[in-house]
Amino acid sequence: MQISTTPNPAPVEEARLAEILANPGFGIHFTDHMFTVEWTPDAGWHQARITPYGPLTLDPATAVLHYAQETFEGMKAYRHHDGSIWTFRPEENAARMVRSSHRLAFPELPVEDFVASVDALVTTDQRWVPDSGGEKSLYIRPFMFASEKFLGVRPAQHVTYMVIASPAGAYFRGGVKPVTLWLTEEYTRAGRGGMGAAKTGGNYASSLVAQQEAIDQGCDQVVFLDAQEGRYIEELGGMNLYFVHADGRIVTPETGTILEGITRASIIELAGKLGHQVEERKFSIDEWRSGVESGDIVEIFACGTAAVVTPVGTLKWAAGEAPAPASTELTMKLRQSLVDIQYGRAEDPFGWMHRVC
Repeated sequence: MQISTTPNPAPVEEARLAEILANPGFGIHFTDHMFTVEWTPDAGWHQARITPYGPLTLDPATAVLHYAQETFEGMKAYRHHDGSIWTFRPEENAARMVRSSHRLAFPELPVEDFVASVDALVTTDQRWVPDSGGEKSLYIRPFMFASEKFLGVRPAQHVTYMVIASPAGAYFRGGVKPVTLWLTEEYTRAGRGGMGAAKTGGNYASSLVAQQEAIDQGCDQVVFLDAQEGRYIEELGGMNLYFVHADGRIVTPETGTILEGITRASIIELAGKLGHQVEERKFSIDEWRSGVESGDIVEIFACGTAAVVTPVGTLKWAAGEAPAPASTELTMKLRQSLVDIQYGRAEDPFGWMHRVC
């Protein structure tokens, strides 16, 4: 991919940037540039470019606004103590976008071009990557959408892929704390043959009413059950779940109708290296309740790009609640091990880290 670059003539001033990086929040501030490439059946992927960050001009008939043909990814860039900048398993994000594209009837962006697009933007805006120390990072959002001006139910004949980036602070201010979960017994996210395994905005839109219900009940996140039987744990609104048993086994719900998280896959490998057997299988809500009650389940945790790993506390539902498991020892060990690899504070035996600049 040949990428042209048009520098931003009015980048954020250094003093203002220092203020932003001191307290970046999440998804509030955006870097000076963005990456764009377009696709048509005749030209394929073309006009790859980095330009100043700014608004898009879309026709009211742009297909994505009507039929939600859209996919996205979420990943981070980390500055190590020597000033170098790295991303975490970018080829896995690229491969997942290929899978999502197939499900959404999009053209597939080659893995190497995905990685190149992220590298190009991060290199151009490297001053936006926070210094090492703590858990600050540069959050990267690649996304693809149907940009054709057309009102008709068919795959778009003009597609735009973009990458934007935003500095992110630590997910947990003041230390990691267990999240309280609400079990929704009314709403589901995806069924067999649906889009649950694709990273597309519609999956997140379908979670919002249940997430609001969770907040109204004083909880942090919502737990979804399978659509077919309403018995088996799937995932949270934006994270995957793990259940640690007293004998050291770890169980995580199998994929197929849930997102194949990059952090999820990494935890499975990391836990295996630490000597824990990880089972990917159906896991029922009854098994959760009885396991906590009997003491067979000693820890529960969730994982995702933003939070990395977080312990799970109390589970609530309309008719009652299950208390938090007694321990967070393995949860915090796995979390620290993964974060140390990402920030270059520990050896990377898996070859997960990708140097950008």
